[in-house]
Amino acid sequence: MNDLAPLLTPEGRALLDEVRGTDPAQELAVATRLRREHPAELVSAALGQARLRQRAVAKFGAEDAERMFFTPNGVEQSTRASVATYRAERFEAMGIRSVADLCCGIGGDAIAFARAGIRVLAVDREPLTCEAARANAAALGLADLIEVREADVTEVDTAGYDAVFVDPGRRGGRGRIFDPEAYSPPLSWAVATALKAPRAALKIAPGIPHDAIPSEAEAEWISDGGDVKEAVLWFGTEPGAVRATLLPGPRTLLGRGLPDPRVRPVGRYLYEPDGAVIRAHLVAEVAEDLEGGLIDPTIAYITADEYHVTPYATAYEITDQLPFNVKKLKALLRERGVGTLTVKKRGSAVEPEELRKKVKPQGPGAATVFLTRVAGAPTMLVGAPARSSATAGGPS
Repeated sequence: MNDLAPLLTPEGRALLDEVRGTDPAQELAVATRLRREHPAELVSAALGQARLRQRAVAKFGAEDAERMFFTPNGVEQSTRASVATYRAERFEAMGIRSVADLCCGIGGDAIAFARAGIRVLAVDREPLTCEAARANAAALGLADLIEVREADVTEVDTAGYDAVFVDPGRRGGRGRIFDPEAYSPPLSWAVATALKAPRAALKIAPGIPHDAIPSEAEAEWISDGGDVKEAVLWFGTEPGAVRATLLPGPRTLLGRGLPDPRVRPVGRYLYEPDGAVIRAHLVAEVAEDLEGGLIDPTIAYITADEYHVTPYATAYEITDQLPFNVKKLKALLRERGVGTLTVKKRGSAVEPEELRKKVKPQGPGAATVFLTRVAGAPTMLVGAPARSSATAGGPS
């Protein structure tokens, strides 16, 4: 079934309600039973949609996901609701009342815009994707604010809209596309379109080279729950600004144009910056705030002698520093009775699971080991998440 129309009929909706939450292990039995009363193709479509809805819960939450309609690519490529909501709130704070959402997909961002009271023109060239976007706008009671148009975004006139949002396709037949000019549409087209609008935001891959960012843009990297989700180029805001935003919150770190942090010996505390901070090249700002430095010029671990509270990095108290040596680590962990071992790495070719198998941790204790480099030398740092400020000397 290559369209959603049958699922939007009373029979299709009733079937979707019936198969909601179907255990994959019971799917064959459920399908066999339902095909006695419904067309086989409709049953398959309903069960497929139920699977997509279950996958979408992580991005959209159960309440919305169980009412929405998805395509496989739509689930994979749509913006997480928390990120879309944050972006919509930024637009709302700018006074934006209308936006042209180009490459809208199944409508995840359009939904967030509409919920912020912004009128949306949602455009995509894929018929099934547009069908899903229309169904989602209707299912969530937002059809009055969202107009879905099936068209090539490069042929759409965005004049008259307060802002433009572009989410270019970044996947091809062989997976992710890393060259911004191979996006669909290319980044250069998206930038040119953004520059014509009063305000604009372009969603791009977090790994975009900083030298590919146009001087007219503000660049923002966004993480949610510690996972980097995307980068956004903003136009009509603060040209040249660089920021890292952490959700939930939001908490935003603005770049101050600092030079690279100094390298210093490992202190009592090790700080692991959030991925958005690293991608935004704002480790120096965090190091300055922590009164710390790097353990190695090429490694994004910050070390300091004092415990500081920061939302932009996770703190660990380091108890041991030793050259990379599996036997010595195994002996140390056995001596400490460590059975729960968290392995983190940065600048090491050793795989965490490989190390865990070799040291065979046993006992009631817990520890974290960092496989990294210190002043160029392969090193293991052993410690644990820093205690609260009340027991670790207090925050700065």
